[in-house]
Amino acid sequence: MLKCPCPSCAGLELSVNNHAADFTLSAELGPPISLSCLVHNSSGAEELLWYRGEGQVGLNDGNKVNVSNICISPVNESDNGVTFTCRLARDKSVQVSVTLNIQYPPRLSGEETLYVEEEKDVTLTCNSKSNPQAQSTWCKDNHSLTLQESHHELYQTSEIFQLSIRKVQKSDNGTYTCVVDSPLGKGTRDFHLIVEDKKPVFPTEAVIAAVVVVTLTIVFGIVARRDKIFKVWKALVS
Repeated sequence: MLKCPCPSCAGLELSVNNHAADFTLSAELGPPISLSCLVHNSSGAEELLWYRGEGQVGLNDGNKVNVSNICISPVNESDNGVTFTCRLARDKSVQVSVTLNIQYPPRLSGEETLYVEEEKDVTLTCNSKSNPQAQSTWCKDNHSLTLQESHHELYQTSEIFQLSIRKVQKSDNGTYTCVVDSPLGKGTRDFHLIVEDKKPVFPTEAVIAAVVVVTLTIVFGIVARRDKIFKVWKALVS
């Protein structure tokens, strides 16, 4: 708790939900959160301010003096990690902050069906948001996936769990399941990988070369026979 340095407000203190120092408040999604800021050791009217992060929260006139309450409703994932701060209006160094720790079970998303040619690379991306962070695993066709160093790669952050398969083979065809397990529950999402036959490589350069050769042959042929063509045309118009 920081106290006001000026003599006129010496001894003034604030508390939020009976906490006189900064604290973390854990909650779940949905139900509203109420925060109450109270001035202590005040002999007069003291105006209070609320901030969400760096932005000031709008308050009604009757909710600013000596006691001020705010409500976060409904609580959602975007509130996780947000800090709310109550400050004394005439000396903002007098303040108490509360950081929200919003806990929620895994929420999974990602492209469900992927088509890939044989011998191409593919990445299955499982978007897995949760708080606290969950443990993630991959299964194939309902069996634990055995990762092969030369064939599979895993990448994971707090919100993404990826399985990369290099040079896909027909044996990689199947259903892959992203399994995310946290203290608040488990989430799964299926990814259907369909491995298609390798398409024959179209010989673009060879075709272009052939077209050029044919075109030049026609042009040279016309040039070589120009005199005969000219005589025939002259005879027709005479």
